[in-house]
Amino acid sequence: MNRREFLRNSGLLAAGIVFAPKANANLINFDNLPQDASGRRIAEGYVFEDLNGNGVRDGGEVGIAGVCVSNGREVVKTDRNGKWRLPVDENTILFVIKPSGWKTPVSQDNLPRYYYIHKPNGAPDFKHAGVKPTGELPKSVDFPLQKQKEDSRYKMVLFGDPQPRNQKEINYIAHDVVEQVALDAKKVDAKFGLSLGDIMFDNLSLYESLNGVIGTIGLPWYNVQGNHDMNYDSPDDEHSSETFQKYFGPNYYSFNYAKTHFIVLDNVFWPGKGKGNYHGELQAKQLEFVKNDLAFVPKDHLVVICMHIPIVDVKNAEDLYRLIEDRPYAVSFSAHTHVQEHIFLTEKEGWKGAKPHHHLNHVTVCGSWWEGAPDERGIPHATMSDGAPNGYSIIEFDGHKYKVTYRAASRPDFDQMNVWIADQLPAEDADKTEVIVNVYAGSSRSVVNMRVDQGDWTKMTQFTGKDPFYLKLKAEEESPKPPQGLKLPGASDTPHLWKATLPAGLKKGTHRLEVTTTDMFGQTYTDSQIFQIV
Repeated sequence: MNRREFLRNSGLLAAGIVFAPKANANLINFDNLPQDASGRRIAEGYVFEDLNGNGVRDGGEVGIAGVCVSNGREVVKTDRNGKWRLPVDENTILFVIKPSGWKTPVSQDNLPRYYYIHKPNGAPDFKHAGVKPTGELPKSVDFPLQKQKEDSRYKMVLFGDPQPRNQKEINYIAHDVVEQVALDAKKVDAKFGLSLGDIMFDNLSLYESLNGVIGTIGLPWYNVQGNHDMNYDSPDDEHSSETFQKYFGPNYYSFNYAKTHFIVLDNVFWPGKGKGNYHGELQAKQLEFVKNDLAFVPKDHLVVICMHIPIVDVKNAEDLYRLIEDRPYAVSFSAHTHVQEHIFLTEKEGWKGAKPHHHLNHVTVCGSWWEGAPDERGIPHATMSDGAPNGYSIIEFDGHKYKVTYRAASRPDFDQMNVWIADQLPAEDADKTEVIVNVYAGSSRSVVNMRVDQGDWTKMTQFTGKDPFYLKLKAEEESPKPPQGLKLPGASDTPHLWKATLPAGLKKGTHRLEVTTTDMFGQTYTDSQIFQIV
């Protein structure tokens, strides 16, 4: 019997790829069948309610029906007794897809533990160690869950690239971002956090130190793999995630919280030579997992897709689009570029959904890789090349709705823009002077207005260009006495700039410029600038 016949006879779709189980059904009769037709062994176990929280299925702890479990390709639901069965090979990570209303165990650093790694021979001998040999497959691989209350309205914390090179930069993360986030997360009652890749800057031996720092926030913390989280001495893409898997488990997976379904993807493809020779691509096995996974997600739930490389830079992004286009509620997040931009996918980008898809290329924790002049604490300002400060976001969910609130590191929560105008203007130039505003998290759906001295409001015009404040920072690096610190990257073009000309008739003296912006989520922020006409 070949694999296709085996799957068809076992109740699977004839394509030989996608499991299509009915809820609470024990679909496949693997009795007396230690291997599937492709030679993969069969793993089995239970998802159970861990009443005493010890991670072991004790007497009286019953299985949980209808919970999804995956091997990274197929997805099945547990039967009425909480049992599941899946094929495995010698390099498989089995994982439970956390259902709504339940929680998985976490490590001492608050990393979710929802998986079992099956690598009988362990990881290859790379510079940065991977998983040690796991030995024979256990008779039963059991996943513990505990009940928790999950309201449909909740918040999470989102990081882009922390990316420290060394322990000193981990200390920057601790003092510039994490200490603020811990207070912010407590204030808003955030439920978990997630980092969008490039957790490290190639030195994977520092994972434990950074995980300890982020763990102090006190939230379960999920992670995406980035290009700087890979084993670059791997001969191929398949083994480039060995160290990441040692610390975090599968490099792609999914989980639920309330009425939100999160899919974490690994979209960095590594061909096995040349450190920078990676590109954005989703491998076939991963796309199969996404298809199988979504088969169990109700259409009225919001699907949140998290990745490292922006979706528009992924070679086969349209393969992913075809899987989510029919869903009325979906959003995606990435990082990687060290700028912040809201992108709305249309037919121009190959998107065929009924309405544009919102993709946020997210601010990074490390900003411009901890470059720029240090402040009084010795921490570089790390302004990104689009003029936005390094930082993070608070994401609020309410059913299928969501709202993103940007937070600049070590700054008050109302610091959302930079207003550019000279401190002093010659009177003859005043009515020709342009005001430029960088709204750090602004998008094409933002509205920006300005006024002077409580006068009439003027709508500002969005444009793409280079932030003048950032250009000033770069110019200072070329001065006779340049500031200390690593040099900033070159200024990038950014679309979150707005401009307008000062109103005519302003008299000599001191004036107050006021700017207000309302974003796509209805959040309004105001800033002001004092200037003089001489």
